Amino acid sequence: MEQDWHSGHFSCHNCDISLTGHRYILKEEQPYCIKCYEEMFANTCEHCSGKIGTDSKDLSYKDKHWHEKCFNCAGCKTPLVDRPFASKEEQLYCADCHDNTFAARCDACGEIFRAGMKKFEYKGKNWHESCFCCMVCKEPIGNKSFIPREEEVVCVACYEEQFAQRCMKCQGVINKGGVTYKGDPWHRECFTCTNCDTQLAGQKFTSRDDKPYCAECFGELFAKKCCQCSKPITGIGGTKFISFEERHWHSSCFNCYRCNESLVGRGFLTREMDILCPTCGR
Repeated sequence: MEQDWHSGHFSCHNCDISLTGHRYILKEEQPYCIKCYEEMFANTCEHCSGKIGTDSKDLSYKDKHWHEKCFNCAGCKTPLVDRPFASKEEQLYCADCHDNTFAARCDACGEIFRAGMKKFEYKGKNWHESCFCCMVCKEPIGNKSFIPREEEVVCVACYEEQFAQRCMKCQGVINKGGVTYKGDPWHRECFTCTNCDTQLAGQKFTSRDDKPYCAECFGELFAKKCCQCSKPITGIGGTKFISFEERHWHSSCFNCYRCNESLVGRGFLTREMDILCPTCGR
């Protein structure tokens, strides 16, 4: 205080009451009596709306003020002086009340996620690390891979053991790709000709007694033979053929024995094992 006053002139800047021998407070280098200072400058308590006088401790947080006795948790009313707290919706809460009221909860156990806990999130749900478990073996998934099944998750080992498709030939798990034949799954490399083991995925094939065969093996083993060229008539790919009295021809082979004219859709004559057009058969 750099200014000097005569003792008779040392008075409150607001009400002019003499301050000689009385307590006072300087505000912007002007003296005020305690009453005027509290009325004009004291902060208002957020809880009780009363003035925070000079004899009270003024506790502040984010430009708001409280009496020490009013600085309490909005939930359990526990004093927050020298304790951790958090604000929510303009209210102050102790750590326990804040967590119990506002913290996210585990979708498995219903308990809250406390500070420092790992939280696993999947499809809008949250789990504690110890609660994010395989639906089969109940072991925590942790950082391992998993497969979703309905509303739960399954570790890879359990999924392969209980749910994965298995190849009809080797019984191994089909992880990707694969071929379906007559409703059954196969590895691409396992779906082979029953006779020669040629891979059939992406190739033309046919079946006999529910077993797959490549076109070549099926023709050699089961197909009728053309009377002209002696090659199999498989019917694969829409191959056309003609049958007459237990004999068979490819459409392209059904020709007159003498003039080689096609007899498909025409009348013909037979002479022993030969077929002839009406002209050559006269």
